[in-house]
Amino acid sequence: MASAPKPLTGTKVFLMLVAFFGLVIGVNVTMMKLAIATLPGTEVDSPYAAGLTYDREISAAQDQTARKWKVNAHIERRNDGGALLQVEARDAGGQPIAGLKFGGRLERPTDKRADLAVELTEAGIGLYRGDAASVAPGQWDLVIEGEARGTRVFLSRNRVILN
Repeated sequence: MASAPKPLTGTKVFLMLVAFFGLVIGVNVTMMKLAIATLPGTEVDSPYAAGLTYDREISAAQDQTARKWKVNAHIERRNDGGALLQVEARDAGGQPIAGLKFGGRLERPTDKRADLAVELTEAGIGLYRGDAASVAPGQWDLVIEGEARGTRVFLSRNRVILN
């Protein structure tokens, strides 16, 4: 003798709806928290502050262009996973520029958390070198900044691919 199926009551329907929407809302809240916590794609932390410094950046770029320096950078991936960065700086007359403080950064275009700073030291007159340890393969933005007496006098940003 087969037993009769249990009837579908209003309480069961209500509990099924609460469980369904509770699951949907829980997944949405979890995904929202993960998305906010991993926001790596922003170029600047504060667009307002970046806007305030925009005129100074334009003036610095015009000053850099007027100097007519020739700055060549070469980055080479080593077998141990690191990279060697070499920067050669020459003035408008082709003479090496000594006494500057150069710094470099390898910035991941898609994830700011993977950025690497590269300390450059003067290896010769107008020649600056630095090492970056454990650089992942792929696309990077190579940012080179030069300072003289605490003022930035050179800025370059180039896309490079390291295999």
